[in-house]
Parts: sequence; C-alpha cells; structure tokens
Amino acid sequence: MQTWSLVSLCVLLGLAVRWGVSLNSYSGAGKTPMFGDYEAQRHWQEVTYNLPVQEWYFNTTKNDLNYWGLDYPPLTAYHSLICAFVAKTINPEWVELHKSRGYESPAHKLFMRATVLVADLLIYIPAVVLYCLYLTEGSSKKKVSTLLCFLLYPGLILVDYGHFQYNGVSLGFALWGVLALGLGWDALGSVAFCLALNYKQMELYHALPFFCYLLGKSVKLGLMGRGLFLLVRIALTVLVTFALCWLPFLSDPGQAMQVVRRIFPVARGLFEDKVANTWCSLNVLIKIRSILSNDSQMHLSFACTLLAVLPSCVRLLTKPTFWQFKLALANSSLAFFLFSYQVHEKSILLAALPACLLLNDLPLMAIWFLHASTFSMLPLFLKDGLLVPFVVTSLGFLYFSIYLLSALERCSEEELRLGAYHKLLFCLPKLDLAWIVRWKFYVSVSVLAGLSIAAVALAPPPHLPDLFPVLVSIASFSHFLGTFIYFNIVQFSEPPSRKSQKKNN
Repeated sequence: MQTWSLVSLCVLLGLAVRWGVSLNSYSGAGKTPMFGDYEAQRHWQEVTYNLPVQEWYFNTTKNDLNYWGLDYPPLTAYHSLICAFVAKTINPEWVELHKSRGYESPAHKLFMRATVLVADLLIYIPAVVLYCLYLTEGSSKKKVSTLLCFLLYPGLILVDYGHFQYNGVSLGFALWGVLALGLGWDALGSVAFCLALNYKQMELYHALPFFCYLLGKSVKLGLMGRGLFLLVRIALTVLVTFALCWLPFLSDPGQAMQVVRRIFPVARGLFEDKVANTWCSLNVLIKIRSILSNDSQMHLSFACTLLAVLPSCVRLLTKPTFWQFKLALANSSLAFFLFSYQVHEKSILLAALPACLLLNDLPLMAIWFLHASTFSMLPLFLKDGLLVPFVVTSLGFLYFSIYLLSALERCSEEELRLGAYHKLLFCLPKLDLAWIVRWKFYVSVSVLAGLSIAAVALAPPPHLPDLFPVLVSIASFSHFLGTFIYFNIVQFSEPPSRKSQKKNN
C-alpha cells in the first residue's frame, strides 16, 4: 500500500511539472504565416474532421499539403480526428475548414495542452509505472526512485508540453511493447510496437531490436517446434495490426502509396537545422550536401546506418535476453540518429527512451546521456521561449536522479561494466577508469552549462550567426557518439552478475 502511495505521488509530481511547462509559450505562437508545430497539430484536426479519408494525404483545393500537410502514419491521423470531434463539440471555430487557420486563444491553448496530458495519462505514464514496478531490479524504494526520474526526463516534457507534440503516444506504445516482451507476452508486445510504428514512422529506430529479439527467441525455441509456432503467431499479429491501421487506404493502391510518399519525404535532404548527428557535425568541415547528390547521400547514410546497427543486432539475435534487448534498443536508436537520413533534433527522444530503461542498471551513464539529449535541443527551446522551463527541469532532473539513484556512488568499474575497456586498452598502464568517468561527467556538465549560458548571454559574431547552435550540435554529437560506443561495448561484455545486482539492491 505504501509503495502505491509513493507511485501516486510520483505520478502527481510528473503531471504537475508537465502542466507547469505547458503554461509557457509554444512553437510558432503568433508567427505568421506558418506558425509552428502547435498549428500543425491543430490543422490536422481541421483536415481529418472536414475532409474524407481519401483526401487526407492528397494535395487538393481543400487540402494544401504545403501548409502543414499530414506526413505521419494513419494512427496519428485517427488521433487527430478524435481530438477534432471533442474540439468541434466545445467550439466549432477551432476546426472550421480554412477559417480556423492559425487560430489562437487561451481556451484553445488549454484544450490542446489537455489533449497531450490525457494521451500521456492513458498511454505513456501507465507503461512507465508498470515497467519500473515489474521490470526493474531492487527494493520498492529503488523502483519508485527510478519511476520518478523516468517521469521527470526533461527532453520529452519540454518537446511535448512546451514546443508541442504528441511524442508520448508513440513512445508510450513502444514502451508497452517493451513491457509485454519483458513479461513474456510476445504477441501483445508485437501489437503495441506496431501501433507505435503506425503512429510515428521514426519508431523504425526501434524496429530492428524488436525483430531480432523475437526472431532470436523463436530460433532458440526451435524452428521445428515451439519457435515456429511463435514466429507464425507474431507474423500474423503484425500483418493483422497493420491491415487494421491501414484499412481505409488499402482499397486503392494509389492511396496507400501516397501515404508512404508523405511519411518518407526523401526530397528534404540529409538533415535539417543544426542536428547533433554525424552528417551535420561533418558538414562544418565537408559540405556533404554540396558534394553529393540526394541519391548518393541516401545510399551513404543507409550504408553507414546498417554498418553501425549490425553488430548490436547480431549480438541480440544470438543472445535474445531482455538485458541484450534493452541495450540493442539504445544502440539501434543511436545508430539511426547518428547516421540515418533526414534526422530532426527531436528524434533524440527515440534514443532517450532506451536510456530511461537503463536508469536502474547504469544510472550515471543513463543520466549523463539524458542530460546531454535535453541540452542538444537548446536552440529549439530558445526559439520557442522555453529558457526558464529548460533550466528548471534540467537542473531538477540532474539533482533528483543523481541523488535518488546514487549515481555517483554506484560507479565502480564493475557497476559501470568497464571491464572490457581494460582489454581494449591492454597496451596502456592500468587506469582507474571509474575515476576518469566521474571526472569526465563533472567536466561535461560544466561545459554544457557554460555553452548554455554563452548561447543565451552572448551575441554571435556577424559573420558566424549560427555559431552557438553549431557548438551545441558538435558538443552534443560528441556525447552521443561516446554513449553509442560505450553501450556497444557493454552489450558485448558479460551481462550483470547476480552478485553485483544484489549488492546494488
């Protein structure tokens, strides 16, 4: 009973922080003619409510795709339609075709913010609670501490409740998939992940680990017996789930192909803005987009992404354990973020979810990465007027997570899984790697804080207007690349021993 009281308190605190952030500005407020992501979500409600399904993804006189045209899979459109029905009931002006374009009012802002909160309460938060209570090791106190840190991750809160999006829906469905697989409910896990993939196509970042884990488990059970039955059941589950999600578009192949073209807009280029991935960081020295054609950029990014994700997936395929699955999710999402095509800065949230799953296992490294991931979106938050929420939530998360999870105490070489590094550095004298990691963490936090202050307080030179966004991008990229290498080495190391787990508990 006491545990559930603490869980309720954590959830209430998480909701309070979310609502507090939602009272601030949002993307594109009052900025004509396109406004921002807030208007995009409102416009999709307008389109889905007023137009037949066949016109949602097509450019027509009633649906101008150049003005926030739908570019997410069908489940996002259905969610917009549900919200539109509620909006129409409250105030028809909010979704009136064409006339509602750029609509802004305090009542409408309250409604839109509430839709994000309701979605989180229905999908994301229950999955976080169940994961922390049933799939994390340790005492009840440790599980509740992990839950609070999970819910207080500032990156997702600032993007969904500040900038304005519904990332909690797709990440929540993905987390339900992880939860189901961890509990042995493979078919239900497949359904949940298919829903995530049909809500946001960026969930492809997590697709290979789900596939490799289930395939590896089937092979381990034996493809001539129980394994084959499991594989067939999962395949049928996936096909039926996709068919139901895409049902309104399957009667006409042209309809389905148009949806695919909209959700994979390859013409946009290798990357957008100053995103903290390989291509944007490399672009400082080598202007890749000027040297290579779009097709060549696509082929290069595809090859690099495949090479980066392959070792982790092969390891998972041969050792389909839940520990390997969590690490593979982190490695796959980071590989996609660092090397894939058409990456947005907000896509780092897809790598943040697996890092949250590892908060109880590798607290210092997970906290370090999550802090850097929030920092990487600083230019976006400054553009949206979210400086104060960024500072408050980042400092709060850093303090509570380090204190509650004893992150700086739980950083011996064994607990950080640094044994493999000694083998890689065999030619060097034996180093105190745990001490080095601790000091690197202190230096990292100081550098990120210094860059944040500089980006706010200093004006860039006239000939380098993007100086601070580029510095933020490069600093974040170095953190992400280091984390990617670390998680890969951990995945190929020995799994955590029972002895060390009992010691931590």
